[in-house]
Amino acid sequence: MREDYRHWQRIPTRWHDNDVYGHVNNVVHYAFMDTVINTWLIGAAGLDIHRGQAIGLCVESHCNYRASIAFPEAVDAGLRIGHLGRSSVRYEVGFYPEGRDDVVAEGHFVHVFVDRATRKPVEIPVDLRGAMAGLVVA
Repeated sequence: MREDYRHWQRIPTRWHDNDVYGHVNNVVHYAFMDTVINTWLIGAAGLDIHRGQAIGLCVESHCNYRASIAFPEAVDAGLRIGHLGRSSVRYEVGFYPEGRDDVVAEGHFVHVFVDRATRKPVEIPVDLRGAMAGLVVA
């Protein structure tokens, strides 16, 4: 349900997002997940993707499709955190047609934070963890 998500971002679909069957292709939903998560990490949580010591690497992603959307519809992407660990976080994303309450897809995306140089897991930085705590749901 929409009220289960803590952050929202509207994402427009583009002409080339549609596949030959006339709906947004499944791979585009993964790009939408990547977009809403990284937009939030950079803008709201302060992640420095160019110079930060810790970076998040995707180690798992999944999406369940419930209905189709098609260009020129926009998608309201809801973001929440289902699990916040020491070095990993599981983001959960719900996709809704603009202004509607029927979910068209739900997915998750797991980041493991690693040292930029060594690629070994590190604790999620304190400031980033603090921002993430605001998205955690039970």
